[in-house]
Amino acid sequence: MKDYKALQNGSDIRGVAMEVPGGKPVNLTDEAVSDLGRGFVRWLSERCGKAPESLGIAVGRDSRITGPHIQEVLCEALGKAGASVLDCGMATTPAMFMATVNDEVAPEGSVMITASHLPMERNGLKFFTRDGGLDKADISKIIEYAEESSAGANAVPSVYEFYLMDFYAIHLKRIICKGLGEEPAIDKKTGREVFGQPLKGLKIVVDAGNGAGGFYVSDVLEPLGADCSGSQFLEPDGSFPNHIPNPENKEAMESICAAVKAAKADLGIIFDTDVDRSAAVDEHGREIGRNRIVALAAVLASEGHPGTTIVTDSITSTQLGRFLTEDLRLKHLRFKRGYKNVINKGLELNAAGTDCQLAIETSGHAAMKENWFLDDGAYLATRIVIKAAQLKERGLGISSLLEKLEDPLEAKEIRFKIGAEDFASYAQGVLDRIEAAVKAGEIPGASLELPNYEGVRINFNKEHGCGWLLIRKSLHDPVMPMNVESDIPGGVDMIVQQLLPLLGEFPELGR
Repeated sequence: MKDYKALQNGSDIRGVAMEVPGGKPVNLTDEAVSDLGRGFVRWLSERCGKAPESLGIAVGRDSRITGPHIQEVLCEALGKAGASVLDCGMATTPAMFMATVNDEVAPEGSVMITASHLPMERNGLKFFTRDGGLDKADISKIIEYAEESSAGANAVPSVYEFYLMDFYAIHLKRIICKGLGEEPAIDKKTGREVFGQPLKGLKIVVDAGNGAGGFYVSDVLEPLGADCSGSQFLEPDGSFPNHIPNPENKEAMESICAAVKAAKADLGIIFDTDVDRSAAVDEHGREIGRNRIVALAAVLASEGHPGTTIVTDSITSTQLGRFLTEDLRLKHLRFKRGYKNVINKGLELNAAGTDCQLAIETSGHAAMKENWFLDDGAYLATRIVIKAAQLKERGLGISSLLEKLEDPLEAKEIRFKIGAEDFASYAQGVLDRIEAAVKAGEIPGASLELPNYEGVRINFNKEHGCGWLLIRKSLHDPVMPMNVESDIPGGVDMIVQQLLPLLGEFPELGR
């Protein structure tokens, strides 16, 4: 019996794709990839009401070492299941969604081969239709189909090369030109667009982390006149020799901040491996990540949409909430961790008649209503680049947009491991006990944050920590993350020490 359930990671497929010394055994095997591809064709056929032979599916990959082989295996499997396959070579996750709405081809579905910022031995699959990324229940159904017999999946594969990133780069260049008031000319002989150089005089440092984001320099920024001479790690290399391609990684952010300072650049942009996330660096070389990238995206999303609702994940700071509601005069819904949770909440609000222009996680997943609610790191970077160019004309830098945003004095994340076999139920017991303790006044100076949509969030007064704490279940692992922030020296430790006696009541909870 085949069992691929362990490969599901929420709304994605992720697994070990190659052996490394001391690592876990390979479970994203050729057989698993083939079966999942076949399962996707069946699922998509039912979703679209079309026979497999009438389906088009595009396939792309990031820079991971195992990517080319998995792409070959997957393309063949999709083709044998009857679909016409577009092999897009190296691409980005947002571009793979854009393939489904591309006027040139518009396949019914697409697949991105990526494991985001995970170690090089990992890889995975992300699936899209024209309605966006699939949800957890969709992935479960694909796995169910993949575990069944593969009988009948023996069509002659039809696989075609398609240079998707060329189209995607043109799409981004059009957005920049339009945002800066320029229209591309049309070459009379070829009929192709000829772009000007609206970014001339703007110096931008890009760090692609050796992922798939290097195209943003060579195919988007430089052709539009930007000076990107200080950029780094643009070459795709799935061994990730310089730093983890992750805007949340401390080493990665320190690296690009230093590069921006060295180049005396106006702006820095950093991508994760598959470019569905990004963060920025201001003209002073200061990081714009986590709460600050949420704030910057909200400034951009609010233009033309006063009072719109911004949906964020659960660990955003009190200061960010004040910035959104008091300084920008927007509405703020602090929801759950998980980029799909945040995006789906934004979609739900709009469907119910509440305007929501932005759904964003502090990890850098930013989805704008104007862009199909797609978490697209290159699109967010493009909006930031436009704004940086506009500000420079006025003698200002991107930092001017965040002058009123305060940062917490201290911040810390602690991850408690759960030894119990049924870790989800055990974690819920911990949360129930903490919530009851706060309500009963067992924790001095503590009050519950309400409404709250994930875990238990507690506010502490000035005498007992002057900050807040959020403890929650992990989305997938036997872990309870606890995020703590404070506005006074030593406040984080003060808050943590007040909670430790309660946590000590649970012997299966360790650090």
